[in-house]
Amino acid sequence: MSATVELSGITWRHERGIDPLVATAARFAAETGVQVSWEARSLQGFADQSIPALAERFDLLVFDHPHIGEIVAKGALLALDKLLDGAFLADQELGSVGPSYSSYVWEGHLWGLAIDAAGHVAAYRPDLLERLEVGPPQTWDEVWALDQIARRAGLRVAIPNKPVDAICSLLSICANAGVDPYASDGRIVPREFGLERLEVLVRLTAASPADAFEWDPIRLLDQMAEDDQVVYCPLLFGYSNYSRPGFRRRLVRFSPIPSSGLGPRGGLIGGAGLGISARCRHVEAARDYARYVASPEVQRSLYTSSGGQPGHRAAWLDPQANELAGDYFRDTLAGLDAGYLRPRHDGAAHVHNQGGEQLWRFLHDGGDPAALLDRLDTLYRRSLEPHGG
Repeated sequence: MSATVELSGITWRHERGIDPLVATAARFAAETGVQVSWEARSLQGFADQSIPALAERFDLLVFDHPHIGEIVAKGALLALDKLLDGAFLADQELGSVGPSYSSYVWEGHLWGLAIDAAGHVAAYRPDLLERLEVGPPQTWDEVWALDQIARRAGLRVAIPNKPVDAICSLLSICANAGVDPYASDGRIVPREFGLERLEVLVRLTAASPADAFEWDPIRLLDQMAEDDQVVYCPLLFGYSNYSRPGFRRRLVRFSPIPSSGLGPRGGLIGGAGLGISARCRHVEAARDYARYVASPEVQRSLYTSSGGQPGHRAAWLDPQANELAGDYFRDTLAGLDAGYLRPRHDGAAHVHNQGGEQLWRFLHDGGDPAALLDRLDTLYRRSLEPHGG
């Protein structure tokens, strides 16, 4: 393949988001001559920046699956099932961590390869729990007990509570208790159930430091790893980097989210997919690179060793990958396998972002919980109308 082929890519700004792609691009260039240059945007941009707009500028895009309905409706990406062979795709589906593979399937086609798997997990400082002489909570009752113990010792339980993270937490809390959000007609969840679950989020917000209103998962994990204030977080998107020795000042360990009596189910699925712009001029080269990054061999070796959080199950089960990441993959896999996949229709991302803003204001300023749920339901119903969202 010609050494003059150059591809551009966009991902998100964190060691987990950019470092493995830079590493795979360097190795791929050495083996094929194809040059892939990567740029990064903020985590907030990753959550809400328009993929169709980015697809006008970049050949390869790392994106969040809730945007898939909008992406497909605007013809921004190429259908990967038309570019990749059946055996490779079958391995990707079989090697999915939870519903990661299916999260990029829409209208009968695959639009992204699940190169990064993530979902809501719990995070804890093992040294601080040891100081308190308790283990990581397995149930919500144990979370509330830890909150009391931690406060007496000058420590805190916390969740990341920026708007998009607040709505993510509410969805996980509902699914964890046995009711998948958006499954009922025209409502996020049944009203009485929703009020009960919202009270759990209110209680977690009260437990958290005031600064948590400005924390996303990265900022909370940096706080946990660099300071000695937060001992435990029951709900956030996990980052295996923080369980790797030497990544930050202190190690953070991870486990599935607490159980409401149904096991570690319902943690919101996150992760990242790798897609190819419909405007890409070197489709064959882009396809080959995407296949290379998503291959089980690269996922469990170069991708993981470069700071990535792989999407292929082979890496999550690999002993060397787990040794490198402090057993992050082994410790959280059961939770991701029982994870909750949020809506992905055109307009769903708008509902998520606007709902997060509404929920954040309620948590920050107070208000009528029933009125809040009314507003969230209205946002959802409007998104289902033609050209809604």
